[in-house]
Amino acid sequence: MPTPRMIFVNLPVRDLDRSIAFYEALGFANEPRFTDETAACMVWSDAIFVMILTHDKWRSFTDRPIPPTASSEAMLALTLDSREAVDAMVAAAAAHGGTADVNPVQEHGFMYGRDILDPDGHVWEPFWMDPAVANGDAPPPAA
Repeated sequence: MPTPRMIFVNLPVRDLDRSIAFYEALGFANEPRFTDETAACMVWSDAIFVMILTHDKWRSFTDRPIPPTASSEAMLALTLDSREAVDAMVAAAAAHGGTADVNPVQEHGFMYGRDILDPDGHVWEPFWMDPAVANGDAPPPAA
């Protein structure tokens, strides 16, 4: 049986325990089989996992420098079930060491998104999209 297609996002973090608590507050679950004192596997879905790695562990994988927390190399988007769920995740992030609304709120009628920073400066974009548009049952409105 082939391995299912999954994504593992690897992120360097300064304080592993703080980061575990932050991601749990956003609704991720910790997978203890892949968690130790140097790394934690945080599960978003059956196919999406975030590996948060101490700086020493990160450096065991690459010689590339860890970017400063004030920079952005990627924005990681997560779909949620409603606008209210987006707002709740942003509020949870702000209450647990993250920063809310680091970019302008995206309001497009059929799609709504906000951006947050985790405690290490990684940009996340929780967003909602009208299911009819997401499933292809309705076209996106004209821009």
